[in-house]
Amino acid sequence: MKKISLGLLLLFCFSLFAQENYPKDAFGPPMDIPIILAGTFGELRSNHFHSGVDIKTQQREGIPINAIGDGTITRIKVSLWGYGKVLYIAHPNGYTSVYGHLQKFSPAIEAYIKKLQYNKKSFEVEVFPDYGELKVSKGELIAYSGNTGGSAGPHLHFEIRSSISEKPTNPLMYGLDVADATNPILEKLFAYPLTDKSHVNNNYERTQVNFSKQSDGTFLADKVTALGDIGVGFIGFDRLDMAANKNGVYSVELSVNGKIYSLYDFESFSFGETRYINTLVDYDYYGRNRQKIQKSFKSPGNNLSIYKDLYNDGKIKINEGLSYTAKLLIKDYAGNKIELHIPIKGVKNLLGNKKEITKTDNYVIAKKPNNFDLGGAKVYFPTNTFYEDFYIDLKKGKDTVTIHSNTVPAHRNFTITFDVSKYSKEEQKQLFIARLDSKLRPNHANTYKRGNEFTTRTRNLGTYTLAKDSVAPTIRTKNFKEKQWLNNYKYLSVQIADDLSGVDKYSATLNGEWILMEYEPKRNTLTYNFDDKIADQTQCVLEVNVTDNVGNTNTLTTSFYRK
Repeated sequence: MKKISLGLLLLFCFSLFAQENYPKDAFGPPMDIPIILAGTFGELRSNHFHSGVDIKTQQREGIPINAIGDGTITRIKVSLWGYGKVLYIAHPNGYTSVYGHLQKFSPAIEAYIKKLQYNKKSFEVEVFPDYGELKVSKGELIAYSGNTGGSAGPHLHFEIRSSISEKPTNPLMYGLDVADATNPILEKLFAYPLTDKSHVNNNYERTQVNFSKQSDGTFLADKVTALGDIGVGFIGFDRLDMAANKNGVYSVELSVNGKIYSLYDFESFSFGETRYINTLVDYDYYGRNRQKIQKSFKSPGNNLSIYKDLYNDGKIKINEGLSYTAKLLIKDYAGNKIELHIPIKGVKNLLGNKKEITKTDNYVIAKKPNNFDLGGAKVYFPTNTFYEDFYIDLKKGKDTVTIHSNTVPAHRNFTITFDVSKYSKEEQKQLFIARLDSKLRPNHANTYKRGNEFTTRTRNLGTYTLAKDSVAPTIRTKNFKEKQWLNNYKYLSVQIADDLSGVDKYSATLNGEWILMEYEPKRNTLTYNFDDKIADQTQCVLEVNVTDNVGNTNTLTTSFYRK
């Protein structure tokens, strides 16, 4: 558990009132360009909610980033994935601002972190400066925008959190000026029978419902016939002004005959609950179609705190002979909305068909631990790995086993253990556990080797195999050649790659002295900045060592000249 400094604790008594009344004028913008969003707070991402807003940086890097208010830097991290280069500023009013995917820090912060990197001889570092050690003022330059970490394109990931609870809150609630006069867009509507005896339109499965726009701007669904407990879900998105991105909506409200059954919004959530997103979306549909249906009802295992109002878990009980009008109201933060009316009639299904449940030889009880022997491997599911009980499809094998499919989400890590006793010790060195993708390509899974057992911990169901990697990583110079004069160069770049198990670690020396080379996995490049002033000889010898995830190593030794 991270230690909380005395300075942060002192902020607590000043922050209680502020946490309930978000200050609109305390903070400035993080950049001096128009704020256009590429991503909204609470947006549905893979296995998590988006914890901030993504601000466009005009499709380029290097835009100055400013502190949104007076404060002190409490955390700086440089990592290959996640937020990449990121810094955290604690403000006196009880909030912490977060700036991610940075290209580089301001000169003073850059010198601070680079000293740490050279001391630890590591590109990836994390530090928690003492409270007050690195103070900043509102509007002060703190960094430049970039594309580091898990970013898929240049932008600034920006958050505002509580300094005490660390819960992220929607940055738009603090007066961030974002132009938005555009309504959300509804793409698809679905109705769900929620019990074995429920049905919708003579169907016992999820059913798509058509709808049309009316003259007053609202939407009207085709009449639905149903009986028993049913639920409503939709596929939709928000669109802001001056941006074509499909963003997440802010709030969803379902009412029936004027009574609110479900209301949730994305004002705030905790990181500890974010993985419960897999209960808010229809994960089975997502696994098959790569589209997220957002439910207006609570499914089993849903422990989200985003609900402001809830009646009968958002489930609508339809009785025979009665009529109902459900209204789905979808809003963005600016108040732009979609209003959809769904007429429902309680009608008994006369077709007599029943909901079919696919049964297998194995059944998982979510609230109990589950062990299965798959021949060449064993799988162990701890208690509460899954949200609900289900029949699991398991395929045994010697070196390849299948554990259901990606249509069921796992909330906790489970373990897969392969028996490798039939392989020699030399062969075992080159083996690793891999998950096969849809095209049967192996993707390295972190493999723990203990004697004749190889184990991986994962949350992803699917097909796993033992793969062999006997080829060392490749290394080649990128922007210079052997014995080239580099007098006017600001940096040198080397390209590294490993086509199977992936790069595990690397190191580089210049004239025998360790140097900092920044690794960008998305471009497979290592970069050394000549500002580090280690290249102080006319003839310089560069040595780069790269090791993959099974221990295959390659070394590049080259030289260049520089005055």
